[in-house]
Amino acid sequence: MSTTTTTTTLPPEFQDNLESIRIMGFWVFLTTDLVLFGSLFAVYVVFRSRVGLGPTPHQLFSMGPVLTETLILLTSSFTCSLSLYSARKNRVKGAISWLVVTLALGMSFVLLEIREFTTDVLNGHTWHQSAFLSGFFTLVGTHGSHVTVGIGWAIMLAIQLGMKGLTLTTRRKLYAFALYWHFLDIVWIFLFTVVYLSGIA
Repeated sequence: MSTTTTTTTLPPEFQDNLESIRIMGFWVFLTTDLVLFGSLFAVYVVFRSRVGLGPTPHQLFSMGPVLTETLILLTSSFTCSLSLYSARKNRVKGAISWLVVTLALGMSFVLLEIREFTTDVLNGHTWHQSAFLSGFFTLVGTHGSHVTVGIGWAIMLAIQLGMKGLTLTTRRKLYAFALYWHFLDIVWIFLFTVVYLSGIA
């Protein structure tokens, strides 16, 4: 009687114990970030009906730009996955190329968000006008600042991949970046639903 054994090959970034521990540490960081966003969502939900003399969510939000931002961010999450996939296939040029595309999409998202904020401020709708606007600018701005940090991270990572290639360290950093970027994508889905969709409906 013959028995067959199957072996599962771990992705390269998990084949080194030290790099695996660092990835676990990054998961802990994401957990703390989850608590941060959870708190900001809770504050926003409490404040969104307290508009004072300012606009209501229905008066402030426009679905067109928000849908564009959502499409851009979802697409960037896909291209980020393609970058990680290329790295696992040992295609350094593909990993860099898709990372650059992700970077460009992230920059487009941030520019659209800045334009949204600028329009609101020029119309006199600033964070101190009402509790709703304070919660809105804080929640959405915190997400936007995280995306901006991710853009800087992607730039440095692309440079490292170009200079050092696919080493254990650069693979781990790319994997951690992908976790971070997908996390921001998930946060945006909740933000789109809780802030914009419920506000416009």
